[in-house]
Amino acid sequence: MKKMQRVLFALVLIAVLIVITPVYAQDYSFSVPSLTSDVYINEDGTASIEYLIVFQNDAGAHPIDYVDIGMPSDAYDMGSITATINGEPITDIADSPYVDYGFALGLGANSIPAGQQGTVYVRVGTVRDMLFVATEDKEKTETYTSFNFSPTYFDGSISHGNTELTVTLHLPAAVVDPEPTYIPPKNFPGDSVPLAGMDDQNRIVYQWSTTDAKPSTEYRPFGATFPARYVPTSTVSTDNVVTVNNNSFWSVLLPICCFGGFIGLFVLIVVFTIKASKKRKMKYLPPKIAVEGMGIKRGLTPVEVGILMEQPMDKILTMILFSSMQKEAAQIISRDPLEVKVEDTLPEDLRPYEKEFLEAFRLTDKRARTKALQDMMVSLVKSVSEKMKGFSRKETLAYYKDIMQKAWQQVEDADTPEVRGERYQEQMDWTMLDKDYDQRTRNVFGTGPVFMPWWWWRADPTIGRPSTASVGRSVSPTSAKGPSTSSKTTTIHLPNLAGSSAAASVVGTVQAFSAGVVGNLTSFTDKITNKTNPVPVSTSSGRSFHSSSGGGHISGGGCACACACAGCACACAGGGR
Repeated sequence: MKKMQRVLFALVLIAVLIVITPVYAQDYSFSVPSLTSDVYINEDGTASIEYLIVFQNDAGAHPIDYVDIGMPSDAYDMGSITATINGEPITDIADSPYVDYGFALGLGANSIPAGQQGTVYVRVGTVRDMLFVATEDKEKTETYTSFNFSPTYFDGSISHGNTELTVTLHLPAAVVDPEPTYIPPKNFPGDSVPLAGMDDQNRIVYQWSTTDAKPSTEYRPFGATFPARYVPTSTVSTDNVVTVNNNSFWSVLLPICCFGGFIGLFVLIVVFTIKASKKRKMKYLPPKIAVEGMGIKRGLTPVEVGILMEQPMDKILTMILFSSMQKEAAQIISRDPLEVKVEDTLPEDLRPYEKEFLEAFRLTDKRARTKALQDMMVSLVKSVSEKMKGFSRKETLAYYKDIMQKAWQQVEDADTPEVRGERYQEQMDWTMLDKDYDQRTRNVFGTGPVFMPWWWWRADPTIGRPSTASVGRSVSPTSAKGPSTSSKTTTIHLPNLAGSSAAASVVGTVQAFSAGVVGNLTSFTDKITNKTNPVPVSTSSGRSFHSSSGGGHISGGGCACACACAGCACACAGGGR
């Protein structure tokens, strides 16, 4: 009997342990797919810091119920902190018990369960003591100020995987190019040279990004310098001033180069610099577009998607021309020399960039027209940047690339030339987004016959205006939402060309327009890039600064560590618990 009792007791104990043990065995374990940080230097000398952090909790792990955010120092206003988890407000915000300088966000009922993903947004409105004196070794007429920043990171014992890390520094609104310089990070796995441009508030920004970051690594310093006159003198500290000298490359290399070796090296550098410069000039998107938000931005036109894809400017302009011709607002009357006729009365459904495009072509002076087209493109880039605010560029591009591929598929799957021509007319705007548009057009048209879009006579002066008949199906211009059916009873007979002639007509029109309007594409785009994404300058460009950060100090010190847990020990560089 006693033996039976012992057996029953053992079975009960095992059963209890089976039930209880998993609860106690749960530990914090998560990855951070993306972490975006923005630092704004305000005109009053304070800073504002924003984070957008995506957490992926592991299956079987403890729910992520607290997130600790590290700060550069204790000089921040707790009352200025706002935060959300998956869009829901976080009201439990208190000092962190696990980092020397930082605060804890209690997620409460919105804790991130095991196996689930959650997005935390944090904004610290007021951070002080971020600015330090940065004067040059050489003669200079004014004082500069500098700041450095290291984004928050997480305990390596509970975090793992790769993180898509983006750090963006926003300078005071009044700072103008080429006054500021950037301070390159030293242990960053991405490009040390940032993207530079203007944000939606017309601030100069420097942005670094990589997909190879680790959530538990402290990356430092991301920094910048600018004239101190843009902020109150009282907000710029003179403590801990040290020299940052990044000019050691030539001082080491030149003495060991013989004359011949120097010439060869010089030629290589010149070639590389020219290629890099030309490539850089074609990058006209401002960094703000690259800052990842959440979700897909729907409702963009093919032209706007072309901007988002950073398609060549001549293709963007050709797409605008084609959309204008579809709306019966313009016509090419000569290819060589290029002459575009703008209708006296413009349709009401033109988009702003189409109106500006057409007004530019009313100008007879070629230089004035080019300047007007460049101004139009700058406005268009800024408009797309504004529309993309808060949305994911990566997800949005994938969405529209899928639309583009489906558009081609509809054209390629057409059974007859008539249907293929109709599909091509309907989908032409989207198919033009393909980088292989020219070759793919040739392949699709084959040997023909090809029924061209009804309005194609406006694009190719060699094709006469189509005739009409009183019977059959009518056709009207393709709208932004697709083709529509006219209420008229007349039918427009589509131009009928052989396949090779059709391809030559399309490709030739694109090339003729590009050569006649844009000319040198690099030079044309450079004028736009200088306004939307100016070339950044670095302290390594020949200037040596005294900086409080010393190239590696986070604006006054402190631990910028964070734990996504409750009751976990967070050991971080510079302090910890």
